[in-house]
Amino acid sequence: MSAPGAYLEHAAFRVRDIGWHIRFFEALFGWKVRQIDGDDAAPKQVWIGGMQLISTPDFDGTEGRVNHLGIRCENVEAAMALAYAFEGVTADPRGRNWLRLPEGFIIELLPASRTAVATALTVHPEL
Repeated sequence: MSAPGAYLEHAAFRVRDIGWHIRFFEALFGWKVRQIDGDDAAPKQVWIGGMQLISTPDFDGTEGRVNHLGIRCENVEAAMALAYAFEGVTADPRGRNWLRLPEGFIIELLPASRTAVATALTVHPEL
């Protein structure tokens, strides 16, 4: 018996400053919030670009947080330039394309093939 086809719909992360993370992902990748739980100005949680960000202002530590996200980009250099313009974004020891966000969240920027992003958006248009 073969396994059914599947895809990752979202990964959930607890973050102390949900507004900062929304601004970061909107600016860097053009992702839009597709669902909000709570007040627009101070959401309890949001869904953006395949992720669920859960506002947890008193969160301390990295337990329960995914190690990193691998995100394919049409232009890795442009994405890195935008990312490093954000206060507190630094390179992870693994390389310049590994972004460490102020709360310890890590993103690996990977080059996308010529049509990968457009194809992914066709399959999953709400991203």
